[in-house]
Order: sequence, then C-alpha cells, then structure tokens
Amino acid sequence: MFYQPGSTPHNLPHDPFKACVVPRPIGWISTKSHDGHTNLAPYSQFNNLTFDPPYVMFSANQTPSQTRKDTVVNAENTGHFVWNLATYDLREAVNISAEQVPYGTDEFVRAGLEKEDASMMDVPMVKDSPVKFECVYHSTLRLPANPPMGTVDVVIGKVVGVHVDDRVLTDGKIDVRKTKPIARCGYFEYAVVQDTFEMVIPGGKEILYGLEGSAKRNAEMPRL
Repeated sequence: MFYQPGSTPHNLPHDPFKACVVPRPIGWISTKSHDGHTNLAPYSQFNNLTFDPPYVMFSANQTPSQTRKDTVVNAENTGHFVWNLATYDLREAVNISAEQVPYGTDEFVRAGLEKEDASMMDVPMVKDSPVKFECVYHSTLRLPANPPMGTVDVVIGKVVGVHVDDRVLTDGKIDVRKTKPIARCGYFEYAVVQDTFEMVIPGGKEILYGLEGSAKRNAEMPRL
C-alpha cells in the first residue's frame, strides 16, 4: 500500500503512522509552575539528542482546545524540567498521569506517587523511578500543523544532573532487566524491555565511544 498523509486515504481502520515508528521512549516529564503547581505527564515523542553535554527533547501536541500543554509552559517559564524513567512497575501511574485534567491538579497525588526533591532545581521527581534527569530548558521548536491538536512544541533541555538507583546496576551498567522500561508502540499498545542483545560495529573503533555516549572518551580525543 501507499498513501500520502493528508492528501490520500490509507483505507485502514486506524491510522498506521505512529505504529511504524516503534518502540518510542516515554518522556515522563515533571515540572513546577511559577505559582507552585506541580505537573507530571508522559510524552511518547521523546528522545536524547547528543551526549557531551547530554540533551533530550520531548514533543507535546496542543490540547483539543488548541492550548499549549502545561508541561511546555512550565518548562519555558521556570527554565527547568525533570525526566523520570517510565517503568513496567509504574505503568498504571504513567497512564493515570496522562489524563487531561484541570490546571493546578497534582498528578503525583492522583497517581499515588511519592515525590522526591531534585538536587539542582525546584522540581519534584518520581521517587520510585530508578533513573531521573534534571534538565535546564534550552529552546522550543514550534511546528505548525492541522488544528486542533496537530501543532506541536518540541522542547529541548540540557541534562545537568543524573540520578541512578544503585539497585538497577549490574557490573557498573544500567540493567534493563532490572529497570524494565516501557515504550510506546502503535495505537494503545506498549512494550516492556526485558532483554537485550549486543552488536559492535566492525572496524568502527573511532566512533564506538560516541555510540556508547562516553563524554570522558570524547574529551580525550584530539581536537582538529
């Protein structure tokens, strides 16, 4: 089959686009407004961008009423946000925090989650999440699209603090068999990562540190 999005029909019972780009990491983002309201919401369009220094991005579509998401507004206004790893054990809380509720509602409370203070900013973190990034807001790229929900804010942040629970480490590496991260698939489907396999690019010694994301090795490389 072939179709042109927005121009020709795909003739399927459900739109296939998001089901093609899978699995997608979940940006479970916590923020705090200027007036002290805590917010927590998952975004399935999330990823890292580079490693030295590390940057991440999350993409937030407009609400059905064509307003910007509270997460975006809070990150821009305060300059801070936290990414919390969404895990299989926390899946129900992740789902509850996705519901659109009135401004000022504390999703931590609604989802029965305990808060933990961040180290470098006034933003609460999900205590039971085994990995957290404290992020400084960098910029927003606003992509225009079809109303009401198509327009999206791509928010970029610099990671300035990383929290890792020692209990999810095996031989000095984060073990996905212990963290069990969940990922967004198509439609209303999710996946849980419980196993991995390893492949090393042949003849690629000069780029392996970049694939690993080693800032230490990058600093040791000669500058041209």
